[in-house]
Amino acid sequence: MNVELSPKAAKYLARVDNAIRERIGHALWKLSLEPPQGDIKSLTSRNDYRVRVGNYRILFSVLSDRIVVIDIGPRGQIYRRR
Repeated sequence: MNVELSPKAAKYLARVDNAIRERIGHALWKLSLEPPQGDIKSLTSRNDYRVRVGNYRILFSVLSDRIVVIDIGPRGQIYRRR
């Protein structure tokens, strides 16, 4: 599957340090596998999903042929920003 980053997610990914960027990049690569892998859970309040990467969360939606990453951020703040 193709993984696409929203402008908001790409901006956050550009700001974090290299170690975190590598961990998030690895998690994004695992999302592109068929079927997507990782600590994935469905969000109860909407039709999106999240994947856990340590203290960071990646929020994404699954469309027919691609995964769109909506936002990336720290665990305590990611759900409040939406």
